[in-house]
Amino acid sequence: MTSVYLEELDAPTYAAIATSPGSTVIVPTGATEQHGPHMPLGVDAMLSRDIAAAVAQTMGAVVAPSFSYGYKSQPRSGGGNHRIGTTSLSATALMAGTDDVVASFMAQGFKNVIVLNGHFENYQFLYEGIDKATTRMRANDLSARAILLSYWDFVDEDTLSQVFPEGFLGWDIEHGGVLETSLMLLLHPQLVNMTRVVNHPPASLTPYDIFPEDPSRTPESGCLSSAVDATVERGQLLLDAITTAISRSLDSELVAVSGSPVPELVQGSPC
Repeated sequence: MTSVYLEELDAPTYAAIATSPGSTVIVPTGATEQHGPHMPLGVDAMLSRDIAAAVAQTMGAVVAPSFSYGYKSQPRSGGGNHRIGTTSLSATALMAGTDDVVASFMAQGFKNVIVLNGHFENYQFLYEGIDKATTRMRANDLSARAILLSYWDFVDEDTLSQVFPEGFLGWDIEHGGVLETSLMLLLHPQLVNMTRVVNHPPASLTPYDIFPEDPSRTPESGCLSSAVDATVERGQLLLDAITTAISRSLDSELVAVSGSPVPELVQGSPC
């Protein structure tokens, strides 16, 4: 048995996995971004890596090193790029990096490259990078393909009703809130300090952006809603729902090219 994490593999083992029928690599993407006083800067990358590992276990995939820098945090989704600790890439840098990495995995033999996004602002720039890489690589190998997804899109309504029994107020205010904090309590409890959670009302966001950014337009905590109701149990509900739904979707998309037994993989050391 071998690790699910690509960086823990030796080169011959990696080569055998990359060139096997239906080979699949999952690339977690996140950001280095403040998540309030109660959580670390690496939340987005940590969670996407953990979810990627859980999904990889179900389908014999490997998990690539995370993209730990993302596109600019924005007030209406992440508190704002002006906040200390938030360290961002430009759109062109994220697109070019995604293009290079996806194309490289395809060139090494992977038939399926899955980019699992954990930072809202990344999506369209990941899309562009993946599209460029896939278009270029399929000129030589029509079997190469990629999939882009954001993990929160796989949280179903039933799970939301259990995690938010008083009603879900929307994804746009979930930065540093109950969802991310519950997942971190489950997966990285040593990095969460619930005594530092600021219990304030959800941010009141405008349907437009202003330049330069105005720090006073979002809560001083850096969170767009309070994480006071976050629990390990809610984190488990979320992780189970997300992992099951992503695995089911990928199974239906990749079944046509899998067709062969995959190497048995086990989760390696935690991030």
